[in-house]
Amino acid sequence: QVQLVESGGGLVQTGGSLRLSCAASGLTFSTYSMGWFRQAPGKEREFVAAISWSGGIIYYAGSVKGRFTISRDNAKNTVYLQMNSLKPEDTAVYYCAGGRRFQGPTQDSNEYNYWGQGTQVTVSS
Repeated sequence: QVQLVESGGGLVQTGGSLRLSCAASGLTFSTYSMGWFRQAPGKEREFVAAISWSGGIIYYAGSVKGRFTISRDNAKNTVYLQMNSLKPEDTAVYYCAGGRRFQGPTQDSNEYNYWGQGTQVTVSS
């Protein structure tokens, strides 16, 4: 049974930083591309960042590029999202997702088979 468990969310002021973690179990983590998505109240879920199974290919949404960094530690079965210079518009529930084996990362949420329960990030102005 695949489980993705996010942690690290919370309340932070504008300009602050948070580091999200997603611990995976029940799958051969090192063979899966991984992604982060977010959903704000009343809005559609949107792509944030994705990383290939090897870590060699990374994609970011334009709205977070230069502020967020996705990384992974295959030895720890964990993917991270370092979020700096946070803005109120970054407020959302952030979800970790497990994608395709031995394939590049994708921004398409339909390509992800496994999802975490989400962690709330709130940025106050």
